[in-house]
Amino acid sequence: MTRRTVRIAMNGVTGRMGYRQHLVRSLLAIRDQGGLDLGDGDVLWPEPVLVGRREHALREIAERHGLEHWSTDLDAVLADDSVDIYFDAQVTSARVTAIKQAIAAGKHIYTEKPTATDLAEALELARLADTAGIRHGVVQDKIFLPGLLKLKRLVDGGFFGEILSVRGEFGYWVFEGDWQMAQRPSWNSRAEDGGGIVVDMFPHWEYVLHELFGRVTSVTAQVATHIPQRWDERGKPYAATADDSAYGIFQLEGGAVAQINSSWAVRVMRDELVEFQVDGTHGSAVAGLRRCRVQHRSATPKPVWNPDLPATESFREQWQEVPDNAEFENGFKAQWELFLRHVALGEPYHWNLLAGARGVQLAELGLRSSAEGRRFEVPELSL
Repeated sequence: MTRRTVRIAMNGVTGRMGYRQHLVRSLLAIRDQGGLDLGDGDVLWPEPVLVGRREHALREIAERHGLEHWSTDLDAVLADDSVDIYFDAQVTSARVTAIKQAIAAGKHIYTEKPTATDLAEALELARLADTAGIRHGVVQDKIFLPGLLKLKRLVDGGFFGEILSVRGEFGYWVFEGDWQMAQRPSWNSRAEDGGGIVVDMFPHWEYVLHELFGRVTSVTAQVATHIPQRWDERGKPYAATADDSAYGIFQLEGGAVAQINSSWAVRVMRDELVEFQVDGTHGSAVAGLRRCRVQHRSATPKPVWNPDLPATESFREQWQEVPDNAEFENGFKAQWELFLRHVALGEPYHWNLLAGARGVQLAELGLRSSAEGRRFEVPELSL
């Protein structure tokens, strides 16, 4: 067996997503399984190089997991020829500058989304990466989750017949921070720092809709800041300048319509934090992060609505669970493995910076739609 080491600069690993999903549940999990099997006796061994601004936090994480390499000097890390990949999980406002530095240094790029705060910058990153001849990828984790993998299986198998509509509900109550600490960092609620639910979640909805049902061809959106004041990590009040809720309608190529509500000011009354209901001429499905249930037209009951009598049917019990039929990995880890194989072996990989730019485009148009009160076409992007 031959072990090949790939060194990965991980910027933003002290944050919630960078640490939990990308370091612990992805790269360290790959190490725990003995590395990534490339076939023919080769194993790829990821070697994280932790990067960030807080020296004490980096040192603590490195010591906790027995990692040797960490630095607060991004320039020095990028100048190190032994570093192969640059990964970015910083705040959105800092991402473009760092990725440009990494591209200029010849590093392969893997990044969280959104890739930029506006479309022009997102497309510039994609062009720079292509010109440099490096490999690049953007995190699009939702399509690797069990519930959506089951939903994709249904789509590919023709279960729905003609797909008519997709309805999505996402969100939960993010505490204001005064009497109970908020679950999300305060910068998420400041537009000047790249925050807002549209720039965070519309890129997710773009790739989910694109991969499962078809390209988004137009968008109509209404956004709101329902909670105008919040309290930061130090308990200080601040003005919430970013949107915390968004209500979007998306026309899809092929004719289906998607409606997705996203909110950090909603209390959960559903089985999972995000759910999609897909209705077609032959059947319907409701998919969350892990579960997926279906109702075929041959088994669709005939409900009768009578406002004078209480409902006697248990509608949830009329749906059938879709079996796993497979072992499902953590979605972030599954995509990391595909990207590492892309870097090491050149295997096909289309979740790149251009795909990331489509998400930024949809967020930008969604905000314009809300500000101007009109529907916008979504042009196809190319470099």
